[in-house]
Amino acid sequence: MIKNIIFDWGGVLIHLDKQRCTEAFAKYGVVVSDELTNPYGQRADLMDFEKGLMTVEEFHETVRRIYAPTLSDEQIDEAWSALLLGIPEYKLDKLLELKGRYRLFLLSNTNAVHWRVGRKCFDYKGHRAEDYFDQIFLSHEIHELKPTAEAFLKVAEMAGIVPEETLFVDDLQVSCDAAEALGFRTYCPPANTDWFANYEL
Repeated sequence: MIKNIIFDWGGVLIHLDKQRCTEAFAKYGVVVSDELTNPYGQRADLMDFEKGLMTVEEFHETVRRIYAPTLSDEQIDEAWSALLLGIPEYKLDKLLELKGRYRLFLLSNTNAVHWRVGRKCFDYKGHRAEDYFDQIFLSHEIHELKPTAEAFLKVAEMAGIVPEETLFVDDLQVSCDAAEALGFRTYCPPANTDWFANYEL
């Protein structure tokens, strides 16, 4: 019996388009690689930022050193966050409906810049991000990244949940496989789709 649902953020709730990120940097005359624009496969030093091991200031300096020596902090944040398209209202309505029946959690590999911008996408009908979930777990705050077992085990401990009673929803099969190996039930919808259309809750 499912009592809890853990949602991924990028691709499951908020829609992403990395091409918009590439185009935003190009607007400033900067060519960036897939290692920066791909939220699922970044270079190792940028992954440190996702894990909270690099400050925002260090991130800006790293991007300037590798790609964009002339860009300001604000320009970097604006271009890098262009991949965040927003959360469709029907998904926010569904979260509000599900919260009446399950304990809901958010578990996301994300960084301080993207969360500062993207959390505003939860502003709907007077609600904020915290209103949809019992707890929010972000990689840069818990210092763990999916799909490591440590990330899932830390969330289970901090949330006080049993994996066998918990559904994990993520658009990456590797993350679902890792969670399933620990006893979680999983559902892996394609990115940027209506995740609950083909799953009965």
